[in-house]
Amino acid sequence: MNGDCHTSIDGFGFSPERIADAVDRKGLLSMEIEFSLACNFKCPYCYNAYDTVQEQLLPEEIDDVISQAQKLGAEKIIILGGEPMIYPSIHERIRVMYDRGLTVEMFTNGSHMTVENARFMFEHDVAVVLKLNSRDRKLQNKMAGRDDAYDIIQSALRNLKKAGYPAPGKRLAASTVICEQNIDELPQIWRWLRKSNIEPYFEMITPQGRAAGDEGSKLDRHDNLGDGAKSPLDNLEWGKLDLKRQHSLFEQLARIDREEFGRKWDPQPPLVGNSCLRHCFSCLVNARGDVMPCVGVTLPLGNVKETSLKQILDESEVIDNLRNYRSRIKGPCGVCEKSEVCYGCRGAAYQLTGDYLASDPLCWHNEIEDIEFLPADVRPYLPHRSPMLLVDKICRVGEREGCISASIEPGNPFLNDDATLDEVAYVELIAQSVAALEGFPMSPEERARHLGVLLTVKKLEITGHARVKERLFIYLKKLGKLGDFGAVAGEIFRNEKKIAAGELTFFQKGPNNKPKANNASSP
Repeated sequence: MNGDCHTSIDGFGFSPERIADAVDRKGLLSMEIEFSLACNFKCPYCYNAYDTVQEQLLPEEIDDVISQAQKLGAEKIIILGGEPMIYPSIHERIRVMYDRGLTVEMFTNGSHMTVENARFMFEHDVAVVLKLNSRDRKLQNKMAGRDDAYDIIQSALRNLKKAGYPAPGKRLAASTVICEQNIDELPQIWRWLRKSNIEPYFEMITPQGRAAGDEGSKLDRHDNLGDGAKSPLDNLEWGKLDLKRQHSLFEQLARIDREEFGRKWDPQPPLVGNSCLRHCFSCLVNARGDVMPCVGVTLPLGNVKETSLKQILDESEVIDNLRNYRSRIKGPCGVCEKSEVCYGCRGAAYQLTGDYLASDPLCWHNEIEDIEFLPADVRPYLPHRSPMLLVDKICRVGEREGCISASIEPGNPFLNDDATLDEVAYVELIAQSVAALEGFPMSPEERARHLGVLLTVKKLEITGHARVKERLFIYLKKLGKLGDFGAVAGEIFRNEKKIAAGELTFFQKGPNNKPKANNASSP
């Protein structure tokens, strides 16, 4: 249903101290969850690019993961979709959360917001966030992908007001994306929402799914990994909007709030009047059961159908890096004067650069030439130099996995007389790839103090041969870690054929002064 990242409508509501505590204990304060991806709208900017989706969580799976989240400290559950009201037992799931004392927010397109359903939401203190992108009938219908969307939303608003919304403890909000098609009317919508006591929740579109022109085709594992990969910036459709215009809009809305409504805030993307550090205290469980940092950072950390939520969050390197964002975010976002309370949009950074720790390319404070995109030169992340440097690009970095590329050049010291790569080189390729993957999220100071030593090689299999001028891809998966010792499985591909594989164990000693997690701040 939605193309935004569904930040809580009240600015999270958590103090810096509570957020810092959540980081220290590896806990939660909120959790986002998709019950199902089924939706009866087809918004052209939606993060979900697929027309037919079958994934949904079973009622018992929903109740179980919400219980797990509550044990980790979560007190707010944000229901996403698809369209949540389509889920068959939505009332029962809300009752369960209400009886547990949890705060519930629900993003909805309003299509099932009957008088009865609106009354139910009001009686169970659900904060309703209604998708509203325009007050122009034609444009609203276009942005929802159906001809009756405007009437549906207006009916939902009437029914919610009849039920008593908005009222203390019964919050009503409007979720609105900022795009070229609606930007001129957004100041008027903002004023109307404020005067109606409806929380305006405006944000820039995360460039993914339909917004990025992806109609659902899955990329081959080697696509966009080598030299000359096309930047997603070239594919933007609904997310394509001049950043100067967006900046001007943020400034205008800040002025309206300050002069007309007595509300003061500093304009900064991607959220109007707010900022996002959600990864310090929240996560997403999607309709497949995958745990991800948010809908924009589409990196599965684990699946709650197989592993407990606590174990997934405790062991996640991605979550650890995001919670220690001050020493991890790269480029201009890492040194921005607003970095105490903002790290841009991690979803935009990931979708556009391939690196969830990169600077946000859609922030008007940043220059695009100062931001690194994947594939990235491997040299800053390794101590090796030619001719012993065998790998050349970091292509993908995920949750305890990644992909590194290598081009076999004539001066390679591991070439045999027949121009084939000697078998010992495959071990070195995997070892250098491991070192690059380990060093990638570190600051230059941390990398300088980081020590890594290869200990053993196991299950080495050579099933093919590579020759000079050929390009290889090394896929890594971390198998486990105990203290300073770790194990990694590596596979080496030439085109689509696997030619080598093996498992490496290694010792690594990181810097002793890793930043404390309790430095996290509130938006």
